[in-house]
Amino acid sequence: MEEFQLKRIHENAIPEALARAERYRLLGDPVQAESICRDVLRVEPGSQPALVILILALTDQFSGAQSSPGPRVAREYVAQLGDEYQKLYYSGLISERQARAMRGRGLAAAFAYEGLREAMDFYEKAERVSPPGNDDAILRWNSCVRTIRRENLRPRAETDQTLSLE
Repeated sequence: MEEFQLKRIHENAIPEALARAERYRLLGDPVQAESICRDVLRVEPGSQPALVILILALTDQFSGAQSSPGPRVAREYVAQLGDEYQKLYYSGLISERQARAMRGRGLAAAFAYEGLREAMDFYEKAERVSPPGNDDAILRWNSCVRTIRRENLRPRAETDQTLSLE
């Protein structure tokens, strides 16, 4: 099999590359966005904008193909974020998107509930350290609550009890 070497992008191309990665995400091509962010990180390790877009691109893939890098990889990139608020917020986002992906694949509602509750815990912690005027963590928390209510999700223990009574 032929071995290919990745090419490095130029440092002065990073701003346009990040803009392009964001566009690919918004166009529904998270794999391309992920690739671009990895190229940026090769040239500028620790680039916070590249890490954020990469985390989002990875979570965009949770509900898609089985070959998605998955939550573990996304959490490794969250650990590289320098801001405590961002670490908490994006940890919540990973849990939330993983829970929604499970639900979308028809997996047990109890697992989705647990994932959404985990996300809500992260969002509550993020809210406590959020910059003034930034209510993103509250908005995500509220979205999780509405999903739990709309889909009538319950914890595993409660679900197990209901099943044993039937």
